[in-house]
Amino acid sequence: GQHNSSAFTLSGFNDTLGYRAVVFSLASLCYFAILFFNVAIIIVIVSDECLHEPMYILLCVHCINGLYGTAGFYPKFLADLLSSSRVISYHGCLVQAFVLYSFVCSDTSILTALAYDRYVAICLPLQYHSIMTNRRVYSLVCLSWLTPFCIFSINIVLTRLFCLNWVIVKLACPDSNTVINNVYALATLSIYVVHWLFVVWTYMYIVKTCVQSKEDRAKFIQTCVPHLISLIMLFVIVVSDLMHMRFTSSDLPLSFQNFSSLAVVLIPPLTNPLLYRFKLAMIRKRIFVLLFLRKKLPVSS
Repeated sequence: GQHNSSAFTLSGFNDTLGYRAVVFSLASLCYFAILFFNVAIIIVIVSDECLHEPMYILLCVHCINGLYGTAGFYPKFLADLLSSSRVISYHGCLVQAFVLYSFVCSDTSILTALAYDRYVAICLPLQYHSIMTNRRVYSLVCLSWLTPFCIFSINIVLTRLFCLNWVIVKLACPDSNTVINNVYALATLSIYVVHWLFVVWTYMYIVKTCVQSKEDRAKFIQTCVPHLISLIMLFVIVVSDLMHMRFTSSDLPLSFQNFSSLAVVLIPPLTNPLLYRFKLAMIRKRIFVLLFLRKKLPVSS
């Protein structure tokens, strides 16, 4: 982007000028698929009391978070594809940065909570219901959302006061003091590095337990594999994006830079509900009932 007084020109669109209609159609289709699959999972879990258990509640929250993150990107992106100006205000840029950063950090926290849930279910099965109470689950959900909300609310304030934001700092304040920027960024990163270390610790114990039991191995394949795929995808995308923001050369093709930036609102929100739908038997059965069996039921007068 290019900075001009109180607005940014979105120069990333320059590479799409020749085939804007194709990009708009693909982005619209992608956003519709994200909405459909995530809303389907949410409706199934909310409407079925059999699924009101910690793992499914966390999966539901994960899908809601996916809708939140993509809502901060796709409507504006699609509108810009139809517009000739392709400009975002400074405040609009801050809001979008807040939504996208908080979305990624919430995703990390929710997946960490899911790792803890699977650890208790497999390694401490007899204590599962006493540990994973509704109160604890709701506390984990609140922490997953409130922590990034607080961190990036402070980030927005500091961006306005000290020009503290990795991407916006390059555009709006190229000569600013980056010491505050780097200290705050490292403090934020350290919080979520602890999340990832905790996930590694839980899976070390999960794998150790599953090696000793055939029943636990089956549970691992059914419930932990989708979660592990989600974790690995998010980790690779986030690390790639951080490296891109901090170190990538501008000599790389613009289309590659755009894909690297958009991957976080494209791949996880689209693939996560599909992973949960096809791998988790309970959700798969409920979606089948919702879509097909209800259509066959006679309508009572």
